[in-house]
Amino acid sequence: MLLSVIERVNVPVDDSAYGLSGLIIHLAINLFVTVGIVRLLYYPRSRRRDYFFTFILTSTTIFMLLFLLDTVKIQVGFALGLFAIFGIIRYRTDAVPAREMTYLFSIIGISVINALAKNIGYVQMGIVNGIFILITWLLENKAFLKHVSSKRIIYEKIELIRPERYEELVTDLKQRTGLAITKVEVGSIDFLKDTALLNVYYVSRETNQADSLVKKDMNDDDD
Repeated sequence: MLLSVIERVNVPVDDSAYGLSGLIIHLAINLFVTVGIVRLLYYPRSRRRDYFFTFILTSTTIFMLLFLLDTVKIQVGFALGLFAIFGIIRYRTDAVPAREMTYLFSIIGISVINALAKNIGYVQMGIVNGIFILITWLLENKAFLKHVSSKRIIYEKIELIRPERYEELVTDLKQRTGLAITKVEVGSIDFLKDTALLNVYYVSRETNQADSLVKKDMNDDDD
């Protein structure tokens, strides 16, 4: 009985109906999915308003461009071109972390699917978007996947970086930072200043900040 109901509801929309009403319906679905993913899954962990703005505006722009193109070949070619462009430029004005690039790629993919899905019913369209939401939720769920963040710390107790004193190093860092540290890696060592650059990994509810921002701050301090 459920399958019969779905078959009745899942009726492909006639191409002639893709005027203003079709545009509004598909745009509403696309905005509902993208805003839901970005606002409810991405933003609570990162608190990056700049990327929130980027994701939503990019999604809307791509959707409108693809939806309003008349030729299917042009649509598919343009969609593939967008993936290639974003894969090459990577927003060169700023180093984009892998998590943000993944969200951007997903948002582009969702927008392309919603814009080109003109020959399938709304139920199938909802199922496809629901799969995106479910997978994203699972990956962001701490119970399903433990998130490990990292920080770079300039450490002055250089005598503790020796391999045999690793446990003392971890204990000292835990006491001084209050972080649930799981691993410490020793990077560069400056014997002139008696300091070492440590990569500290810890379990956190917050996501990583971009490494480039940390590196930039450190370079500014060195200058």
